Amino acid sequence: MISQTEPLLAASDIGVKFNDRWVLKHISFSIQPKEIVTLIGPNGCGKTTLVKTLLGLLKPTTGNVTKAADLKVGYMPQRFTVEPTLPITVERFLKLAHNNLETQQELFHTLGITQLMATELQHLSGGEMQRVLMAYALLGQPNLLILDEPIQGVDVGGQIELYHLLYQLRDYLNCSIFMVSHDLHLVMANTDRVICLNQHICCQGKPESVLNDPAYLALFGESAAHSLALYSHKHDHHHTIAGEEKI
Repeated sequence: MISQTEPLLAASDIGVKFNDRWVLKHISFSIQPKEIVTLIGPNGCGKTTLVKTLLGLLKPTTGNVTKAADLKVGYMPQRFTVEPTLPITVERFLKLAHNNLETQQELFHTLGITQLMATELQHLSGGEMQRVLMAYALLGQPNLLILDEPIQGVDVGGQIELYHLLYQLRDYLNCSIFMVSHDLHLVMANTDRVICLNQHICCQGKPESVLNDPAYLALFGESAAHSLALYSHKHDHHHTIAGEEKI
C-alpha cells in the first residue's frame, strides 16, 4: 500500500559522471503523492540523464534514489521510433501492455485515441503517437507517471489541452506526474512545482516564484521570464487532447 504522506520517490545527492565530466551534481528532491512536478532546463543540462537515473536505467556515480514500496512507474520516452515495415496497429501495440483493452475504453476516450485502434503505428501523426504512448504508460495504473518531453510533435493548442489533460489524469488515476520540458513558452499553472536544472538544481518552487528567482533569470534571461506563460484552464467544460469538447 502506497503511503499518502511519504514521498513516492526521493533523489539524494545524485551525481552522474561520464568519463571525466560531471553531467549531474548534488541533485536532491522528492516527489510527493498526487504532485505534478515539471523539470525545465536548457538543452544539454542533464534532464534525460536524470530521468534515466530515476528510472534505474542508469546507476548514479554518487548518491541514491529511494522509492516507496510497491511503487509502479509509467514512463513515456522522449523518442519512440517504429520500423516502417513493421505492420503493428495501435490496438496490438497497446495489448503488449494490457491484455484486456475493453476495460480501458474510458481512458482511450479521454486521450482521444479510440478511433485510432486499427491504424498502424507508422501512419500516426506526431501528436497521435504521443497520445498512444501516454496510453501505453498509463495502462499499468502507475502511482508515478514520468514523461520525457511529452509535447513533441503537438501544436500549441494541443499542448494546452495536454497540460490540462495531465491535471485531470492526476486526479482520475490518483497518481503523481514528473514531466520534463525544454520549452519555456508554456508552463501549466496547475503544476505544483517547477525544478530548474543546469547540471545542478538552480532553483525550484511554484512556477510564479521560479520566474522571479535570480538563478532562473541568470540562466534564461529576463526575456525568457517575460515570454513564459502561466496558463490556467478554467471553465465549465473540458476537452480531450484530440480537441473533443466534454461537458
